[in-house]
Amino acid sequence: MQRRGSSPSAPSRPALGRREQDALATRQALIDAGRQLFSARGYARVATEEIVERAKVTRGALYHHFRDKRDLFRAVFESVEQDLIGRIAASMDGVTDSWDVLRTGLRAMLDACNEPAVKQIGLVDAPAVLGWREWREIDERYGLGLLRAALGAAMDAGVLRRVPVDALAYVMLGALTEAAFVVANADDPATARRETEAALIGMLEGMRAKPAA
Repeated sequence: MQRRGSSPSAPSRPALGRREQDALATRQALIDAGRQLFSARGYARVATEEIVERAKVTRGALYHHFRDKRDLFRAVFESVEQDLIGRIAASMDGVTDSWDVLRTGLRAMLDACNEPAVKQIGLVDAPAVLGWREWREIDERYGLGLLRAALGAAMDAGVLRRVPVDALAYVMLGALTEAAFVVANADDPATARRETEAALIGMLEGMRAKPAA
């Protein structure tokens, strides 16, 4: 039953035919294979022959869905980003205090920095393979919206001082990204993780709204 005030349900999409389902399955198999291999050995050490063998598809199927190995890597990186942001968002679900929401999301991001896919694909290979501009565009597309929403909610709740939320979101995303590089490349990841969290929390503490007199 439709709830009061809700919009009418969107029309359901027609079911995909067998050919479309097979095409999507093949594309996903290539992305999954690429993710496994790139995570384990890095982009430069993985050959396309290994990818199609792992995916159990033909070489022609690879070039039907992707222009080349770099194009496949881009899709793999997007899948890593989408999964990461989904997990960060899930960690924030059910947290009611706006300040705790920010800290929970920040910690979830830092916790992921040494996962093989996030570290190797997202923080080592992606900037080099895709170039800084394209890497940043993808990073912002997936991460900026969630960060903007959390910061905006904290301002609305009176937890953070009111400043232009888009500007603050870009600044914080840059700080989070740099912190991720520090943790992923540290000789002592545990110490780097602890120190970067303290620095980021300190930045947010500086933005906290003063209690009313």
